[in-house]
Amino acid sequence: MHIVIDLVILIGTIIIGIPVPFCFMAAALYMGVIYFPDFSFLVTVGFRGLNSLTLLSIPFFIMAGSLMSSAGIAERLTNFANSMLGRMRGGMGAATIVACAIFGAISGTCSSAVACIGSIMIPRLEQLGYPRSYSTAMVSCASVLGQLIPPSVPMILYGWVTQQSVAACFLATVVPGLLLMTIFCVINYFMCKKIPTIQVDPPIPAAERNREIRLAFRKGIWSLLMPLIILGGIYGGVTTPTESAAVAVAYSILVGFLVHRELKFKSLWKAFCASATTSGVICLMLFFVTILGRIYTMQQVPMKISAYLIGLSDNKYVILLMVNIFLVIIGMLMDDLSGTMLVAPLLMPLMLKIGVHPVHFAAILGTNLGLGNVTPPTAPILYLGGRIGNVPVNAYIKPALVFMLVGHLPVILLTTYLPEISLWLPRLLMGIR
Repeated sequence: MHIVIDLVILIGTIIIGIPVPFCFMAAALYMGVIYFPDFSFLVTVGFRGLNSLTLLSIPFFIMAGSLMSSAGIAERLTNFANSMLGRMRGGMGAATIVACAIFGAISGTCSSAVACIGSIMIPRLEQLGYPRSYSTAMVSCASVLGQLIPPSVPMILYGWVTQQSVAACFLATVVPGLLLMTIFCVINYFMCKKIPTIQVDPPIPAAERNREIRLAFRKGIWSLLMPLIILGGIYGGVTTPTESAAVAVAYSILVGFLVHRELKFKSLWKAFCASATTSGVICLMLFFVTILGRIYTMQQVPMKISAYLIGLSDNKYVILLMVNIFLVIIGMLMDDLSGTMLVAPLLMPLMLKIGVHPVHFAAILGTNLGLGNVTPPTAPILYLGGRIGNVPVNAYIKPALVFMLVGHLPVILLTTYLPEISLWLPRLLMGIR
């Protein structure tokens, strides 16, 4: 009964709008008062949980995402994508989706992707006849690629919580992310055929088109090198994810100041302040989540959840379906970082019991919580996209639902029921068994 009351406290405070770290604090305090009146043990658990070098990568990736827009990196990425796709029906929309995927290979967060790509592309799409509501919906849903294409901040947290290889968790979401990007581009193509106001640049000879691509590539070469440096360093064994995150920040600063010459000290200071604020919130949340997770474990909450779900059905595929529904509901109520830290330790024993690989579960969790980011009532990324596009929710929710139901939902089901989609790359590159 106390556990049920605690979950009601946690979810209820989130629904009424209390900042998420304080929601976890309230839940942890309630459980602490009930089971551990002497808080000295729990405080030690919380601080020990924060003592991790892996977590240091989070503020660096957040900082890199903040710097990309002011350093001119994001704009050159979108220009390069547009040079390849811009002259076909719906090409500019497809270029936007691809730009979100490339951006995800640098920043690791959805919010950075929707803020940078949305602020650049939504006005440009509107000039080409795309309804602003449609553009906002498309950018909001495509920004989920920012957490599926590695590096990914939620996957860093997942690896930390479950003691799995962060690099393997990064690889687990690559194929689902590319699959989602491809499906979104197909959806965009058919939806654009129904919008008569969209303008398409006339076709040009192949030689001239290749010249445009080469020019965009030459101007964007420093931006395109960034994901290669980050991911190449990690999977080449040269750098850890934390070191790669630091390299991403240093690279952004050097390119912004010395190459593009668009980064100013004022913008640099704002990026530092924004990343410090966000990182502080995450650390506060991690502190209380660590405490709450330890209490849940000591009270055998994960085991009780496992026993309950297995008691409903002993069929692995039915249990996975119920887990997916649970994850989508969690994603609808809280952001991906909070959901990852809450759900990963709760459901990991169940996943191991029914034979789901921990790295496979990383992809299941990532795709589900990605959908939750744009699914009301909480839908933080969907609402952020609306603010950037300056469009009311009721105007863009319909096209957003098309991308969610026709695009994202099938990817979740494929990732869940075809393990090789998420395990192929980790096995190929890292020998994961």
